[in-house]
Amino acid sequence: MNYEQTLARLCALSGPSGFEEAVAEAAAELLRPLTDEVYFTRLGSVAGVRRCGRANAPKLLLDVHLDEIGFIVTGHEEGFLRFAALGGVDPRMLPGREITLMARPPVPGVVICLPPHIQEDGDMDKAVPIKDLCIDAGLSQEEARRRVPTGTPGTYRGGCAPLGEELLCGKALDDRCGFAVLLDVLERLRDKKLGVDLYVLGSTQEETHSAGAVTAAYEIAPDWCVAVDVTHGDSPDASKHETFKLGGGPVIGVGPNCARSLSGRLKELAKDLDMPVQIEVMAGSSGTNAWPVQVSREGVATAVLSIPERYMHTPIEAVCRRDLEDTAKLLAAFAESLGEGERVC
Repeated sequence: MNYEQTLARLCALSGPSGFEEAVAEAAAELLRPLTDEVYFTRLGSVAGVRRCGRANAPKLLLDVHLDEIGFIVTGHEEGFLRFAALGGVDPRMLPGREITLMARPPVPGVVICLPPHIQEDGDMDKAVPIKDLCIDAGLSQEEARRRVPTGTPGTYRGGCAPLGEELLCGKALDDRCGFAVLLDVLERLRDKKLGVDLYVLGSTQEETHSAGAVTAAYEIAPDWCVAVDVTHGDSPDASKHETFKLGGGPVIGVGPNCARSLSGRLKELAKDLDMPVQIEVMAGSSGTNAWPVQVSREGVATAVLSIPERYMHTPIEAVCRRDLEDTAKLLAAFAESLGEGERVC
């Protein structure tokens, strides 16, 4: 798997919650050579199915989300664009930031930024609320209303590129790096015999309310699910107790949102693979699609496997290639370990 190439392609696309069509189409194209069937759900999630060849085989669902945080235009003021957040946007990131507005054709813009020379004392130490910010697209009021109507979504401008020798950096790595990992899993399992039908899901709207995963899980009715997402990576200004080392291996979730049998199996498989892993205690909701999927229909045995990521929900998220590869190795071994007659709790 060429992670740099795949993520450069996926992260360059705009796909905020509710507007994931372009990235879902790209994901479907990447899935087709590796699966027996690719289809879209009613809410726009994309699913690839690798069948094992046995009738009524148990189902394993591997879920990642394709959407990213973003913006939506709420009005116009003298050519400037008022906007609201789609998902967990950090207002500290916004002043002076380049934005791509998903008009037809796309329109570039920048979030307004007051120069330090004319700020009042103390202003530089404060985050400006989103309600007080605008996007400048260089348009008149009439042009702005015509070219960027109310309801137009947008995202940070950017893609994905190397950072040093081991890291990749860019926007929307949460959670498109997870999708690249699942493509790697499918490549590793290409010539392997499985005891399960394997479903790979690129779900929509996770950053707002997980609707894509909820509805897809209801339709697929899996016996097991692993939600693959990102978790907080280490940095000098972050708590050592709440972050995980980049390059330290995949992070296995432990808690009420994670079936103990699956978390335990992931730990044992990592040991067999001589692979470093990290443990994240999740005392309540994992904050991932695992939370709603776990209670789909009569319940789904669910695990959470996370990739350490620095600077989550910013345009400069960073992950380690080695963690991506190890996550794919562990998931491939997990899929191979499941079969007929297994308990599903």
